[in-house]
Amino acid sequence: MTRIGQAMMLLHGGDREEARNRFGEIWTQLGPDGDPLHRCTLAHYMADAQDDPDTELAWDLRALTAAEGLDEDRLARHGSAVALRALYPSLHLNLAADYVKLARPDAARVHLDRARAASEVLDDDGYGNGVRAAIERLEVRLRGQRP
Repeated sequence: MTRIGQAMMLLHGGDREEARNRFGEIWTQLGPDGDPLHRCTLAHYMADAQDDPDTELAWDLRALTAAEGLDEDRLARHGSAVALRALYPSLHLNLAADYVKLARPDAARVHLDRARAASEVLDDDGYGNGVRAAIERLEVRLRGQRP
């Protein structure tokens, strides 16, 4: 997770290419049987580092698949079950945004509805309020795309 955080700092600092390179190295090292929490986190951020909307979608789908493969009992033992549930609104919001970029409004609405439903677990804090606000902004954008 430390290495993922370091690559995230590169991404947020504007070095998308180096962030993608580092995320890619970590992804290869994790492999298909790597810790699903690490795979979810990594894929979630790798998607943000993409320039191509199709590639971004593919990484966001990997993040959701990894999240769905997490064992709730294992997470509960490590105190991460709540954190996982708090991640689902963001995962679905990102997928909705991907589908908007790809001009697939029906798929976007499906994931936006899932993001809204999942957002009920979010706290009334900066993260939760930010995710809810992003859901509302995307909803307004999608309303503008209706035929």
